[in-house]
Amino acid sequence: MPTRTNNLSSKELATLLKNAVQEGAGNAIKKEQPILEKLTKATAYRLYGRSNIDRWLREGLISTHTDDSSKTFLDRSELETVSGSSNRITYLPVTDR
Repeated sequence: MPTRTNNLSSKELATLLKNAVQEGAGNAIKKEQPILEKLTKATAYRLYGRSNIDRWLREGLISTHTDDSSKTFLDRSELETVSGSSNRITYLPVTDR
C-alpha cells in the first residue's frame, strides 16, 4: 500500500492542534456542565472582564438582546466569537502611543 505524506507547515500544524484542543475542551465542558447560551451582563463581566464587555458593546461588536420575559441578556456565541478574535477597534496607531 502506498504511503501518503502531507507536508504541513509549522503554522498549519499549530492551527490544527489549537482547533482540536479548543473543540475537545468545549465538548468536555458541555458534557460535564451545560453551557448557557444567554448570559446576564453580570455573568459576562465575570467571564470576560467588565472592561472588555463594556468596550465590545460600545464598539458595536456585541449587542444586548431581550427575551420574552423582557430580561436583557448577552448571547454567549457572540461573546466567544469576539473574545477569540482580534477585535480592538480602539487600538492607538503606533504614532499615537
